Amino acid sequence: MTNHTMTNHTTTNHTTTHSSHTNKALIYVIEDEADIATLIADALRAFGFRVTTFPTGRQALQAIQQQPADVCIIDLGLPDMDGLTCIRELSANTDTGLVVLTGRDSLTDRVLGLELGADDYITKPFDSRELVARISRLVRRLAIQPQPGTCSRKVARIAHWQFDPATLLLSHDNGDNHNLSSGEANLLMSLLRSPNRILSREQLISDQTIPYDRSIDSRMSRLRKKLEQNPRQPVLIKTVYGAGYMLAGRVEWRLLQTDQPD
Repeated sequence: MTNHTMTNHTTTNHTTTHSSHTNKALIYVIEDEADIATLIADALRAFGFRVTTFPTGRQALQAIQQQPADVCIIDLGLPDMDGLTCIRELSANTDTGLVVLTGRDSLTDRVLGLELGADDYITKPFDSRELVARISRLVRRLAIQPQPGTCSRKVARIAHWQFDPATLLLSHDNGDNHNLSSGEANLLMSLLRSPNRILSREQLISDQTIPYDRSIDSRMSRLRKKLEQNPRQPVLIKTVYGAGYMLAGRVEWRLLQTDQPD
C-alpha cells in the first residue's frame, strides 16, 4: 500500500455523506483502497464537501449517469479498468472536473492523464491540506453554471463563434457545435478574458491548475482543432514565439435569454 500523510480511519466503500453546507460541491472519490478513500473523504467532508466513494471505475461511471458529480478524484490503479480509461470516458461524456490522485508519478502518466482531460494530477503520498486546496480551487473555477431561477446568462462572441460558459458549448454560425471539456473551457475562458493580449505559459498554467507546459500546448492544440478552419495556420489563437499565446479578435459578451424555470 502506498504511504500517505493522513491518519487512518475505517469506512465502507460507496457511501455518501451530505454536509450541512448544502451549497458545497459533490465529489466522487474513485479509489479501491478503502483506507485511502476514507482519508480523502474525511478531509473533504471536514471542509463541507459532499463525498461519495467508489471502489471501481464502472460503479462510478454508472453512478455519474444518475447523479453528476462536480469533481471526480481518480486513482489510476483501479481493479476493473485502467484509471486513464476512466478519465477518457468521463472527459468525453461529462463536464465534471477530473483530478488524478495516484502513486504513478512518471512523466508519461502525468502528461497522458492531463492530455486525456484531467484538470490536475496529484501523486501519493499526498498532503490533505494541499488536496483540499486543489479541489476547492477547481470547484471555484468550474462554478460557472447559472443560479437556479435565473432567466439569462452571458455568452461570449468572437468571429463566427459563440461560447456558453454555463454549458461549455462552442457553436458556430454555420451550425457546427462542440462540447468542450472542462479543461478546454477553462483555457478558452482565460483567452476570452484577455483578448489581443499575450498570455505566457506560466499565466495559463496558473489559471489551469496544471503543472506542465506540454499540457497547455496539448489543450491548445485540441482547442484550435475546434476553433480554427486550419489549425496549422491559426487565425484566432496565435502563438507568439518565446512569449505565449494570444486570442486575436474582438470579444463581445452578450446576454443569452433562457426559459424562466417553473
